[in-house]
Order: sequence, then C-alpha cells, then structure tokens
Amino acid sequence: MNLVIDIGNTLVKMAVFQQSKFIKKKICLKQDFFKNFEELTQKHPEIIQCMISSVAKTSPKWIQKIEETLDLTILTSELPKVFHNLYATPSTLGNDRVALVSAAAFHYPSQNVLIIDAGTCITFDFKNAQDQYLGGAISPGLQMRYNALNTFTQNLPLLEPEEDVALIGNSTKNSMHSGVILGITAEIDGVINAYSAQYKDLTIILTGGDAQFLCKRLKNSIFANSNFLLEGLNYILEFNKSQ
Repeated sequence: MNLVIDIGNTLVKMAVFQQSKFIKKKICLKQDFFKNFEELTQKHPEIIQCMISSVAKTSPKWIQKIEETLDLTILTSELPKVFHNLYATPSTLGNDRVALVSAAAFHYPSQNVLIIDAGTCITFDFKNAQDQYLGGAISPGLQMRYNALNTFTQNLPLLEPEEDVALIGNSTKNSMHSGVILGITAEIDGVINAYSAQYKDLTIILTGGDAQFLCKRLKNSIFANSNFLLEGLNYILEFNKSQ
C-alpha cells in the first residue's frame, strides 16, 4: 500500500492507495498532522511506501517521523517525470502542478487535457496528445479576489462567496459578488473556449477546493475530481518504484 501526503499552506491532505486504487482520504490542519498520520498508518499497517509533496520546504521533524515507519520519497524537480516536460523553467514548476499533469498522463494518455485547479490560486495546465506538458497559466483564486478588494481599497468589505449571485449588483456587496464570482467563471469559460478552439477533443478536469462551487456555474462540460492531485502523486510514486 502507498500513502501520499500533500502539504499546503494550512491543510494537509493524505490518501491511501492500493497500487492505483484509491482507498481512503484524510484532511487535517498542519498542527494535527502527527496525530492523523499515526491513525492512518495504524489502521492500514500494510502501508510501506510514502510520497510527500509540499508547497514549501518540508519540516525535518515530519521527514524523520515518516521515515521511522515508511519508505519515503520526496517530490522534487529532479525526480523522473511521467510526462515530457517542455516548461521553459522546469525547476520552478510547482509540485502541485507536476502532480496534476501526472494524473492527466495516467488517466488520459495520448489525449489533450486541460487541468484547472481552483484553490488559493487558479492554475491552468495543459498536456497535449503527445503527452507533452506545454505550460498554462496562474490566476488569483476566488478568496484571493475578495481579499484583494478589501485590502487594496479603503471602503470595500471583506466578503465570503455566496451561492446566489445576480448579474446586476444592486448594492456594493452584491456588486462585489457579481464581479468576483461571475468574473471568475467567465474567465475559466473563456480560457476553456480558447484551448478548445486550438486543440480538438479536449478533456477538461476541474479540481481544487473551490471546484464544486464553480463547476455548476461553468457553461463548458468538465469532469470534477477532488482527488486528482492525490492520484497524480500516487502515480508518480508507482512510476518511480520501477526506476
């Protein structure tokens, strides 16, 4: 069995796999990692291999803790890729984007795939039918846009996203909701349309924390998969076992 760990700025996501089969997922705050890690490994003593991916440098205490019980692989830019990376600055490509493209290579080989990760930032990543990663785009995420309106103006409040949004905002708050939510969905649909015009038979994957909130608002047909990044990490781990 494999355990993959994705460490974000606030949350840690862990998932157990039996080869390529997803078994269980656990999400916790970073300060609760050790407790949840022990619970998972005790419940699944068959776990042998572990892969860890982090947005920042991984704490030596975390590495030591994992290595006490598991065979650990840390995702770095030097690790062999499961796709052809044509990014101009491969060493700057984030681990999250590497994992997402890896999942696309696993689930959709020899297909054009656009992966949209709606999290703190919105990332667009494109893998073509030759399994080449060409790059993509990075844009402010949903909450980041609300934060920016509040931070960089004097009178606009800090809001949380709301489900019901009118095209024409009849108050300052409603105007902000319209601008942020309708603006972000129009942006995503516009990017999808631009890729679809250039690349035929395009598969679109939407993942990330805001995926469910956004997917029902998009005009384009997409596949929503909240575990896509974790599946990519597991595929990288399985791939590197045989290297």
